[in-house]
Amino acid sequence: MKLVKITLFMVVFVVTLLLTPGNSALASGQDMPVLRLGDADDAVYTLQRELKKRGFYQSDVDGKFGSDTKGAVVEFQQMSGIKVDGIVGFETWQALRSFTGTAESSRGNYNGKLGRQLANFAQGFLGVPYAWGGAAPGGFDCSGFVYYVYSQYGISLPRVADEQYNYGRRVSLNDIQPGDLVFYSTYIPGPSHVGIYVGNGQFIHASSGANEVTLTAMSKDYYQTRFLGAFRIVR
Repeated sequence: MKLVKITLFMVVFVVTLLLTPGNSALASGQDMPVLRLGDADDAVYTLQRELKKRGFYQSDVDGKFGSDTKGAVVEFQQMSGIKVDGIVGFETWQALRSFTGTAESSRGNYNGKLGRQLANFAQGFLGVPYAWGGAAPGGFDCSGFVYYVYSQYGISLPRVADEQYNYGRRVSLNDIQPGDLVFYSTYIPGPSHVGIYVGNGQFIHASSGANEVTLTAMSKDYYQTRFLGAFRIVR
């Protein structure tokens, strides 16, 4: 029994050490414990404690990865702009380690629920044909698509991309969240193309090249080199 207690203490100590800012093991990319729904151990206890410290987790710290813990993880992932899957792997541990704000302050700057609703609603139009000047489900151009999606949630935007540009609050790529607008300089100089960030490094847009509403990785060379900025309308 004494040996078991010592072993459990060491697990908690090691995981806590990995979450400490500046820890070389984390910075060097060493393996981190992967946690998911159904797990129950001291690593989960540490995860819950760290999430609670930052205001994301409100339930008992009991070392059991239940639905409340998963919900807290999902919210943290959403607000951190990382992959949202409710699974705690290296990326989530690293984001948790470097997170300096609180859930309350993050929620104050970003209406996560509405942003995700916008992003999810927009993806319901994947495959709709591109149509120059289109701003309805029968066919969209890029700014018409953004204009239509936002209008369905009572948000009135200018109709064209160069007027939509700078309409909200500029955010960095490190802070980009679902529902934010992303702008590009494509066929003419300046903001001539716009889309909606949906998470996981992707944005949805009405593309003349694809001739339809499509999802595209922001890391794609063509768009990466033409990126002008991201703006938050939802606050």
